[in-house]
Amino acid sequence: MDQLDLIRPQGESLAALADFYRVFADETRIRILCALLDGEKRVLDIARELELSHSAVSHQLQLLRARRLVSFRREGKSVCYSIADEHIHSILMQGIEHLGE
Repeated sequence: MDQLDLIRPQGESLAALADFYRVFADETRIRILCALLDGEKRVLDIARELELSHSAVSHQLQLLRARRLVSFRREGKSVCYSIADEHIHSILMQGIEHLGE
């Protein structure tokens, strides 16, 4: 990807970027991502914290995982999720800060 593609994505890059931001357009997914800002959590813990069903949280986490916004690891029968990387953390924090201005 050259410098111009980074400034003005086109074609597949533009579609991928639109899909990336579309994930952030869902309140439940944002709530899940914000719940993970303070560290790794099990699906059950996220569901309890957000007062959502286990299946609803699992479904949203699958979407987030497919788009590489969260990472996971297995711990026995549980699956633990965390923010995928510093980029995702930064995007969330910048959005929160922007709304607070």
